[in-house]
Amino acid sequence: MSISGIKTITVIFGFIMLTNIIKAQNTSAKPQWIRPDNEKSPPIWGIHNGIVVGLWPASIEKGGPGYEGGPRGLLRIGYEYGGTVYLINYIAVEPVVNGDMEFSEVTESRVDGKWGKLFWAADSTDNEGFSPYASTRGRITHPDSKHPEVEELSLYVFMEKFLDGAHPYLKLSIRSDNSGELCLQIFNHDGSAKIERCALTATMGNYSRLRLLYLKDKVVDSRQLFAGYNDIEFAEKEPYPAKEMIRNSKGDYVVYAESNETFNELASWPQQQKYLSAWGWHYRPFYKLTQYWRVDSADYDPSLLVRVNGRAKYWGGDSADKSKYMDVPGGPAFENFELRENYHAGQKFYFGLSMKAAKDLIAN
Repeated sequence: MSISGIKTITVIFGFIMLTNIIKAQNTSAKPQWIRPDNEKSPPIWGIHNGIVVGLWPASIEKGGPGYEGGPRGLLRIGYEYGGTVYLINYIAVEPVVNGDMEFSEVTESRVDGKWGKLFWAADSTDNEGFSPYASTRGRITHPDSKHPEVEELSLYVFMEKFLDGAHPYLKLSIRSDNSGELCLQIFNHDGSAKIERCALTATMGNYSRLRLLYLKDKVVDSRQLFAGYNDIEFAEKEPYPAKEMIRNSKGDYVVYAESNETFNELASWPQQQKYLSAWGWHYRPFYKLTQYWRVDSADYDPSLLVRVNGRAKYWGGDSADKSKYMDVPGGPAFENFELRENYHAGQKFYFGLSMKAAKDLIAN
Protein backbone atom coordinates (compact mmCIF):
# COMPACT_ATOMS: atom_id res chain seq x y z
CA MET A 1 0.00 0.00 0.00
CA SER A 2 1.29 3.47 -0.85
CA ILE A 3 2.06 6.14 1.73
CA SER A 4 -0.80 8.26 0.38
CA GLY A 5 -3.16 5.31 0.89
CA ILE A 6 -2.00 4.89 4.47
CA LYS A 7 -2.53 8.61 5.09
CA THR A 8 -6.04 8.39 3.63
CA ILE A 9 -6.94 5.43 5.87
CA THR A 10 -5.46 7.25 8.88
CA VAL A 11 -7.55 10.35 8.16
CA ILE A 12 -10.72 8.28 7.72
CA PHE A 13 -10.02 6.32 10.92
CA GLY A 14 -9.37 9.54 12.80
CA PHE A 15 -12.60 11.05 11.49
CA ILE A 16 -14.57 7.98 12.59
CA MET A 17 -12.99 8.09 16.05
CA LEU A 18 -13.74 11.81 16.40
CA THR A 19 -17.34 11.24 15.29
CA ASN A 20 -17.77 8.47 17.85
CA ILE A 21 -16.31 10.66 20.61
CA ILE A 22 -18.70 13.49 19.72
CA LYS A 23 -21.62 11.06 19.68
CA ALA A 24 -20.58 9.69 23.07
CA GLN A 25 -20.30 13.20 24.49
CA ASN A 26 -23.71 14.14 23.13
CA THR A 27 -25.19 10.94 24.52
CA SER A 28 -23.69 11.49 27.96
CA ALA A 29 -24.86 15.11 27.95
CA LYS A 30 -28.45 14.16 27.18
CA PRO A 31 -30.62 14.31 30.32
CA GLN A 32 -31.26 10.95 31.94
CA TRP A 33 -34.85 11.17 33.06
CA ILE A 34 -36.54 8.86 35.53
CA ARG A 35 -39.97 8.17 34.05
CA PRO A 36 -42.62 5.46 34.26
CA ASP A 37 -42.25 2.85 31.53
CA ASN A 38 -45.96 3.08 30.75
CA GLU A 39 -49.27 4.28 32.17
CA LYS A 40 -49.52 1.25 34.49
CA SER A 41 -46.09 1.78 36.07
CA PRO A 42 -45.56 3.21 39.57
CA PRO A 43 -46.09 7.01 39.69
CA ILE A 44 -42.46 8.15 40.03
CA TRP A 45 -40.67 10.87 38.03
CA GLY A 46 -37.30 12.58 38.33
CA ILE A 47 -33.82 12.90 36.92
CA HIS A 48 -30.58 11.04 37.54
CA ASN A 49 -28.28 12.81 40.00
CA GLY A 50 -31.20 14.98 41.02
CA ILE A 51 -34.64 15.30 42.52
CA VAL A 52 -37.35 12.62 42.33
CA VAL A 53 -41.07 12.92 43.07
CA GLY A 54 -43.59 10.15 43.61
CA LEU A 55 -47.22 9.60 44.59
CA TRP A 56 -48.96 7.11 46.86
CA PRO A 57 -49.06 4.11 46.72
CA ALA A 58 -45.56 3.91 45.20
CA SER A 59 -42.49 3.90 47.43
CA ILE A 60 -39.66 5.81 45.77
CA GLU A 61 -37.06 4.08 47.95
CA LYS A 62 -36.56 0.37 47.41
CA GLY A 63 -37.01 -1.44 50.68
CA GLY A 64 -37.89 1.85 52.32
CA PRO A 65 -40.10 2.23 55.38
CA GLY A 66 -43.85 2.45 55.34
CA TYR A 67 -46.59 0.41 53.74
CA GLU A 68 -47.02 1.03 50.03
CA GLY A 69 -45.08 4.27 50.02
CA GLY A 70 -46.19 5.62 53.37
CA PRO A 71 -49.00 8.09 54.09
CA ARG A 72 -51.40 9.52 51.52
CA GLY A 73 -51.98 13.15 50.64
CA LEU A 74 -48.30 13.93 50.12
CA LEU A 75 -45.73 14.29 47.38
CA ARG A 76 -42.82 11.95 48.11
CA ILE A 77 -39.57 13.83 47.53
CA GLY A 78 -36.39 11.85 46.93
CA TYR A 79 -32.92 12.25 45.52
CA GLU A 80 -31.19 9.97 43.02
CA TYR A 81 -27.44 9.57 43.07
CA GLY A 82 -25.29 6.72 41.79
CA GLY A 83 -28.32 4.76 40.64
CA THR A 84 -30.12 4.73 44.01
CA VAL A 85 -33.08 6.85 45.10
CA TYR A 86 -33.49 7.81 48.75
CA LEU A 87 -36.57 9.37 50.32
CA ILE A 88 -35.70 12.80 51.74
CA ASN A 89 -38.94 14.59 52.57
CA TYR A 90 -42.67 14.88 51.91
CA ILE A 91 -44.58 17.92 50.64
CA ALA A 92 -48.17 18.48 51.78
CA VAL A 93 -50.81 20.80 50.33
CA GLU A 94 -52.56 23.07 52.85
CA PRO A 95 -55.23 25.42 51.45
CA VAL A 96 -56.80 28.11 53.64
CA VAL A 97 -60.51 28.92 53.22
CA ASN A 98 -62.28 31.49 55.41
CA GLY A 99 -59.25 31.64 57.67
CA ASP A 100 -59.14 27.89 58.35
CA MET A 101 -56.40 25.59 57.05
CA GLU A 102 -56.97 22.01 55.92
CA PHE A 103 -54.13 19.49 55.71
CA SER A 104 -53.86 17.12 52.75
CA GLU A 105 -52.14 14.38 54.75
CA VAL A 106 -54.13 14.34 58.02
CA THR A 107 -57.72 15.16 57.07
CA GLU A 108 -60.26 12.64 55.89
CA SER A 109 -60.72 11.62 52.29
CA ARG A 110 -64.15 12.22 50.77
CA VAL A 111 -63.76 8.83 49.06
CA ASP A 112 -63.15 6.38 51.91
CA GLY A 113 -62.98 8.44 55.10
CA LYS A 114 -59.33 7.53 55.70
CA TRP A 115 -56.56 10.00 56.46
CA GLY A 116 -54.98 11.61 53.44
CA LYS A 117 -56.33 13.00 50.17
CA LEU A 118 -55.96 10.91 47.04
CA PHE A 119 -53.41 12.33 44.57
CA TRP A 120 -53.02 11.26 40.94
CA ALA A 121 -51.17 12.41 37.82
CA ALA A 122 -51.98 13.35 34.23
CA ASP A 123 -50.17 15.02 31.34
CA SER A 124 -52.86 17.68 30.80
CA THR A 125 -55.67 19.39 32.69
CA ASP A 126 -58.07 16.81 31.24
CA ASN A 127 -57.90 14.16 33.95
CA GLU A 128 -60.01 11.06 34.49
CA GLY A 129 -59.88 10.74 38.27
CA PHE A 130 -57.79 8.74 40.70
CA SER A 131 -55.51 5.95 39.55
CA PRO A 132 -52.85 4.20 41.65
CA TYR A 133 -50.66 4.05 38.54
CA ALA A 134 -48.60 6.69 36.77
CA SER A 135 -51.18 7.43 34.02
CA THR A 136 -48.54 9.59 32.32
CA ARG A 137 -44.81 9.40 31.64
CA GLY A 138 -44.67 13.19 31.86
CA ARG A 139 -44.07 15.53 28.94
CA ILE A 140 -40.61 16.50 27.72
CA THR A 141 -40.29 20.01 26.28
CA HIS A 142 -37.51 22.48 25.49
CA PRO A 143 -38.24 25.59 27.60
CA ASP A 144 -35.30 27.76 26.48
CA SER A 145 -34.97 28.56 22.77
CA LYS A 146 -31.47 29.96 23.36
CA HIS A 147 -30.40 26.63 24.87
CA PRO A 148 -32.25 23.92 22.91
CA GLU A 149 -30.27 21.20 24.68
CA VAL A 150 -32.14 21.99 27.92
CA GLU A 151 -35.13 19.74 28.56
CA GLU A 152 -38.01 20.02 31.00
CA LEU A 153 -40.14 17.18 32.35
CA SER A 154 -43.61 18.23 33.47
CA LEU A 155 -46.89 16.70 34.63
CA TYR A 156 -50.02 17.67 36.51
CA VAL A 157 -50.96 16.35 39.95
CA PHE A 158 -54.63 16.38 40.86
CA MET A 159 -56.27 15.74 44.20
CA GLU A 160 -59.76 15.25 45.53
CA LYS A 161 -61.68 18.29 46.73
CA PHE A 162 -60.92 19.29 50.33
CA LEU A 163 -63.67 19.20 52.95
CA ASP A 164 -63.64 23.02 53.12
CA GLY A 165 -64.41 23.22 49.39
CA ALA A 166 -60.89 24.11 48.24
CA HIS A 167 -59.94 22.25 45.07
CA PRO A 168 -56.35 23.01 44.06
CA TYR A 169 -54.14 21.13 41.65
CA LEU A 170 -50.44 21.33 40.80
CA LYS A 171 -48.18 21.44 37.79
CA LEU A 172 -44.77 19.93 38.56
CA SER A 173 -41.68 20.45 36.43
CA ILE A 174 -37.96 19.66 36.54
CA ARG A 175 -35.38 21.27 34.25
CA SER A 176 -32.32 19.35 33.12
CA ASP A 177 -30.08 22.38 33.76
CA ASN A 178 -31.14 22.49 37.43
CA SER A 179 -31.63 18.84 38.29
CA GLY A 180 -31.95 19.32 42.04
CA GLU A 181 -34.96 21.62 41.86
CA LEU A 182 -38.70 20.94 41.54
CA CYS A 183 -41.06 23.69 40.38
CA LEU A 184 -44.53 23.50 41.94
CA GLN A 185 -47.18 25.68 40.33
CA ILE A 186 -50.61 25.96 42.00
CA PHE A 187 -53.96 26.29 40.24
CA ASN A 188 -57.57 25.71 41.25
CA HIS A 189 -60.52 24.03 39.56
CA ASP A 190 -63.66 25.91 38.59
CA GLY A 191 -66.11 25.62 41.46
CA SER A 192 -63.39 25.63 44.12
CA ALA A 193 -64.04 27.59 47.28
CA LYS A 194 -62.05 30.82 47.36
CA ILE A 195 -58.51 29.97 48.45
CA GLU A 196 -56.83 32.64 50.56
CA ARG A 197 -53.48 30.85 50.79
CA CYS A 198 -52.25 27.45 49.67
CA ALA A 199 -49.10 26.45 51.50
CA LEU A 200 -46.83 23.73 50.18
CA THR A 201 -44.95 22.50 53.21
CA ALA A 202 -41.99 20.13 53.46
CA THR A 203 -43.18 18.06 56.39
CA MET A 204 -40.29 15.80 57.49
CA GLY A 205 -37.32 17.94 58.47
CA ASN A 206 -36.70 15.74 61.51
CA TYR A 207 -35.58 12.91 59.24
CA SER A 208 -32.61 14.99 58.01
CA ARG A 209 -32.36 16.67 61.42
CA LEU A 210 -32.56 20.14 59.89
CA ARG A 211 -31.48 22.60 62.56
CA LEU A 212 -29.94 25.55 60.74
CA LEU A 213 -32.18 28.02 58.88
CA TYR A 214 -30.27 30.51 56.73
CA LEU A 215 -31.75 34.00 56.46
CA LYS A 216 -30.21 37.19 55.09
CA ASP A 217 -28.46 38.40 58.23
CA LYS A 218 -28.57 35.42 60.55
CA VAL A 219 -28.65 31.66 60.92
CA VAL A 220 -31.49 30.44 63.14
CA ASP A 221 -30.59 27.35 65.20
CA SER A 222 -33.59 25.22 66.19
CA ARG A 223 -31.87 24.14 69.41
CA GLN A 224 -31.77 27.77 70.53
CA LEU A 225 -35.15 28.73 69.06
CA PHE A 226 -36.91 25.87 70.87
CA ALA A 227 -34.59 25.67 73.88
CA GLY A 228 -36.19 23.93 76.85
CA TYR A 229 -39.00 22.39 74.80
CA ASN A 230 -39.34 18.61 75.22
CA ASP A 231 -43.01 17.80 74.66
CA ILE A 232 -44.60 15.64 71.92
CA GLU A 233 -46.39 18.45 70.07
CA PHE A 234 -45.09 20.93 67.50
CA ALA A 235 -43.17 23.94 68.76
CA GLU A 236 -44.15 27.09 66.87
CA LYS A 237 -42.64 30.58 66.64
CA GLU A 238 -43.38 33.64 64.52
CA PRO A 239 -42.66 33.38 60.76
CA TYR A 240 -39.98 35.46 59.04
CA PRO A 241 -40.97 38.15 56.50
CA ALA A 242 -39.58 38.29 52.97
CA LYS A 243 -37.26 41.17 53.86
CA GLU A 244 -35.28 38.72 56.02
CA MET A 245 -34.83 36.22 53.18
CA ILE A 246 -31.65 35.79 51.16
CA ARG A 247 -31.67 37.29 47.65
CA ASN A 248 -29.61 35.39 45.09
CA SER A 249 -27.75 36.88 42.12
CA LYS A 250 -31.01 37.00 40.11
CA GLY A 251 -32.87 38.73 42.91
CA ASP A 252 -34.90 35.61 43.76
CA TYR A 253 -36.00 35.06 47.36
CA VAL A 254 -34.36 31.96 48.88
CA VAL A 255 -34.22 30.25 52.27
CA TYR A 256 -31.95 27.30 53.07
CA ALA A 257 -32.10 24.65 55.78
CA GLU A 258 -29.52 22.02 56.66
CA SER A 259 -28.40 19.77 59.48
CA ASN A 260 -25.85 21.06 61.98
CA GLU A 261 -24.35 17.56 62.19
CA THR A 262 -21.47 16.04 60.28
CA PHE A 263 -22.40 13.20 57.96
CA ASN A 264 -21.02 10.62 60.41
CA GLU A 265 -23.17 12.07 63.19
CA LEU A 266 -26.25 12.23 60.98
CA ALA A 267 -25.80 8.64 59.79
CA SER A 268 -25.38 7.26 63.31
CA TRP A 269 -28.40 5.85 65.15
CA PRO A 270 -29.03 5.09 68.84
CA GLN A 271 -28.81 1.40 69.65
CA GLN A 272 -31.69 1.23 72.14
CA GLN A 273 -34.48 -1.16 71.13
CA LYS A 274 -37.04 1.63 70.67
CA TYR A 275 -34.85 3.29 68.02
CA LEU A 276 -33.92 0.00 66.35
CA SER A 277 -37.64 -0.76 65.97
CA ALA A 278 -38.22 2.62 64.30
CA TRP A 279 -35.47 2.44 61.70
CA GLY A 280 -37.57 4.47 59.25
CA TRP A 281 -36.32 7.60 61.01
CA HIS A 282 -32.68 6.54 60.55
CA TYR A 283 -31.02 8.75 57.91
CA ARG A 284 -30.16 6.36 55.06
CA PRO A 285 -28.50 8.35 52.22
CA PHE A 286 -24.70 8.22 52.13
CA TYR A 287 -24.43 12.01 51.68
CA LYS A 288 -25.85 15.18 53.23
CA LEU A 289 -28.28 17.46 51.41
CA THR A 290 -29.20 21.09 51.87
CA GLN A 291 -32.91 21.79 51.36
CA TYR A 292 -34.30 25.09 50.16
CA TRP A 293 -37.34 27.02 48.96
CA ARG A 294 -37.15 29.71 46.29
CA VAL A 295 -39.51 32.24 44.69
CA ASP A 296 -38.72 34.06 41.43
CA SER A 297 -38.25 37.78 41.94
CA ALA A 298 -40.81 38.40 39.18
CA ASP A 299 -43.44 36.38 41.10
CA TYR A 300 -42.73 37.94 44.48
CA ASP A 301 -45.72 39.03 46.56
CA PRO A 302 -45.26 41.25 49.66
CA SER A 303 -47.19 38.69 51.72
CA LEU A 304 -44.33 36.18 51.36
CA LEU A 305 -43.20 34.57 54.64
CA VAL A 306 -40.85 31.81 55.78
CA ARG A 307 -42.47 29.51 58.30
CA VAL A 308 -40.93 26.66 60.28
CA ASN A 309 -41.99 24.68 63.30
CA GLY A 310 -40.07 22.18 65.36
CA ARG A 311 -40.22 18.89 67.17
CA ALA A 312 -38.15 17.56 70.03
CA LYS A 313 -39.49 14.04 69.46
CA TYR A 314 -40.21 12.03 66.34
CA TRP A 315 -43.85 11.83 65.30
CA GLY A 316 -45.59 8.96 67.09
CA GLY A 317 -48.67 8.38 64.97
CA ASP A 318 -50.75 11.14 66.60
CA SER A 319 -50.93 9.13 69.81
CA ALA A 320 -51.38 10.89 73.16
CA ASP A 321 -49.20 8.22 74.79
CA LYS A 322 -45.85 9.93 75.34
CA SER A 323 -44.09 6.58 75.69
CA LYS A 324 -44.58 6.04 71.94
CA TYR A 325 -42.37 9.03 71.11
CA MET A 326 -38.57 9.08 70.81
CA ASP A 327 -36.27 12.03 71.36
CA VAL A 328 -34.69 13.41 68.19
CA PRO A 329 -30.94 12.74 68.65
CA GLY A 330 -29.12 16.01 69.20
CA GLY A 331 -32.13 18.07 70.25
CA PRO A 332 -35.10 19.83 68.59
CA ALA A 333 -35.05 20.09 64.80
CA PHE A 334 -37.22 21.87 62.26
CA GLU A 335 -40.10 19.68 61.07
CA ASN A 336 -42.29 21.74 58.72
CA PHE A 337 -40.38 24.05 56.38
CA GLU A 338 -42.33 26.23 53.97
CA LEU A 339 -43.05 29.52 52.27
CA ARG A 340 -46.42 31.21 52.71
CA GLU A 341 -47.92 33.72 50.33
CA ASN A 342 -51.39 34.98 49.43
CA TYR A 343 -52.84 32.69 46.78
CA HIS A 344 -53.14 33.54 43.12
CA ALA A 345 -53.68 31.00 40.37
CA GLY A 346 -50.43 30.04 38.67
CA GLN A 347 -48.12 31.03 41.53
CA LYS A 348 -44.84 29.12 41.62
CA PHE A 349 -42.67 27.82 44.42
CA TYR A 350 -39.41 25.94 43.92
CA PHE A 351 -38.20 23.24 46.29
CA GLY A 352 -34.59 22.16 45.94
CA LEU A 353 -32.03 19.65 47.19
CA SER A 354 -28.28 20.11 46.85
CA MET A 355 -25.16 18.26 47.94
CA LYS A 356 -23.51 21.65 48.47
CA ALA A 357 -23.47 23.17 51.93
CA ALA A 358 -25.75 26.15 52.47
CA LYS A 359 -22.83 28.57 52.81
CA ASP A 360 -21.51 27.49 49.40
CA LEU A 361 -24.91 27.91 47.79
CA ILE A 362 -25.22 31.37 49.31
CA ALA A 363 -21.75 32.32 48.05
CA ASN A 364 -22.83 31.51 44.49
